[in-house]
Amino acid sequence: MNHAAITIPSKAVRTSIIHSNYPQRRSSVAGLNYGRWIEHFAQNRLLRPEPSWSAPVAVSREAWKPLLRSLEQFRLGDGGGPASLIAFDAERFRGSSAEMRRIVDAWFNEEKEHARLLGCAVQRMGGRHIDSHWSFTAFCATRRWLGVEFELQVLLLTEIVSTGYYRVMRRHVDDEPLREMCGLILRDEAGHVAFHLDRLAVAGRPGPSVFARLWKLQFWLLGHAAATMLWVNHAP
Repeated sequence: MNHAAITIPSKAVRTSIIHSNYPQRRSSVAGLNYGRWIEHFAQNRLLRPEPSWSAPVAVSREAWKPLLRSLEQFRLGDGGGPASLIAFDAERFRGSSAEMRRIVDAWFNEEKEHARLLGCAVQRMGGRHIDSHWSFTAFCATRRWLGVEFELQVLLLTEIVSTGYYRVMRRHVDDEPLREMCGLILRDEAGHVAFHLDRLAVAGRPGPSVFARLWKLQFWLLGHAAATMLWVNHAP
């Protein structure tokens, strides 16, 4: 298998890729282009070189413990727990059509793949697979009890802050397999965020002007809460 490092395209190239491969925001409420998203997830399974896990670990002694602890926790949150919609009314969204069920299943299959990759990184660094953490328990409770619309918003915000997490790791960690892992996961996260943007646009969010201001405010506040939670657990 080709273990060559993933080349990170320039900002201009990344923008071109997003505009050519991901559906754009639309004001139409006619519905999602299901076929395009099914095709996106099918294509995204291709050309995924496995990180070179057997390479020597290039992490400094002082960074080893906090980085490993962070990876252990992130494996649990990024697909290592219930890799599915878990809101009490989740079937209202997931079961809205056979196509949406396929898209949701494909989305969470990628989340499971993130957990596998992170698990390989943890094992390579001599860590363990943890089964629980207070922040993950709170995360799941929020998703479960506040309904599927809120769960989808929480998951979108998680995708956004996770993108920041993996970008920082890729930029500042010299270990090549970890950088390769981040490249693969960031590729998936770009598609996940684009899917949610399309979903929100089709749903007419944020909506009329007065509601839009309130909706943007609550999204901003929840986004900062998600980023704060990330910082509390992973700042070291």
